[in-house]
Amino acid sequence: MTTKGTPGRMVRIDDETWAAYGELCAEEGTSRADDMRRHVHARVKAWRAAQRKTAAAS
Repeated sequence: MTTKGTPGRMVRIDDETWAAYGELCAEEGTSRADDMRRHVHARVKAWRAAQRKTAAAS
């Protein structure tokens, strides 16, 4: 099932790490999906900024 028109993605993570990650996210008041989404968005934003900086320097 997808939400807000975005496709679902599959990742492979061992059960022990996945369970601990769920506990960590719950303590922080977020979901694993939201935490991963924010992480990916931040990484892509930084990468795009670096790409623009490189292009401007050329």
